[in-house]
Amino acid sequence: MISGNEIRFRAAEREDLPRFVAWLNDPEVRHGLQLFLPQSMAEEEQWYERMINAPKAEHVLVIEIFDSPEWVTIGTCGFHEIDWRARCAEVGILIGEKPFWNRGYGTQVMRLLLRHGFNTLNLNRISLRVFSSNPRAIRCYQKAGFVHEGQQRQAYYQDGDYLDVLLMSVIRTEWKE
Repeated sequence: MISGNEIRFRAAEREDLPRFVAWLNDPEVRHGLQLFLPQSMAEEEQWYERMINAPKAEHVLVIEIFDSPEWVTIGTCGFHEIDWRARCAEVGILIGEKPFWNRGYGTQVMRLLLRHGFNTLNLNRISLRVFSSNPRAIRCYQKAGFVHEGQQRQAYYQDGDYLDVLLMSVIRTEWKE
C-alpha cells in the first residue's frame, strides 16, 4: 500500500476488472485516453495477464480515497516505459468515477506518484503526455509540479479532429514534495 492524506494506492486485483471495463466503455472517461474503441471483459483479462507479468514497478495501481466512512475506488495510475539506466519513466492516471472529478484528487494522485517515483523508485525524470484539448488535466499536472517541455502537433486523431499532444515532465532537482 502506498499512502498519502486521504488517498492510497493498492495493487490491482482481478476483481477490479469489471469496474475498469465500465470506466473504459464510458466515452466521457475514455475521451482523455489514447483509447478509441470500447473494451471487452476478455480484452481486459488479457491486459491484466500481461500487466501482472510485467516488472512489478510497472504494475497498475488502484486509487482509493477515504470518503467517510470507507475507502472508495475511483481510478488507476502507474508508471510505464521505465528506463532504469536513465532513471526515467512515464506516468499515467485515470479517474473513472466521475462524481470525484474536479475535486482535486488528480493533483493529490500525481503528487503521491511523484513522491513514490523519486523516493522509492529512485527516478530522476518523470514525464507524461496529455492532449492539448484537456485543460483540466493540464492544470492538475501543473499544480503537481509538471512543466511543459514540448508539443507533438496533430499527433492523435479523435472524434474527427487532430489533437496536439503536450509533453510534460518533472526532474528530481525541480521537485518540491
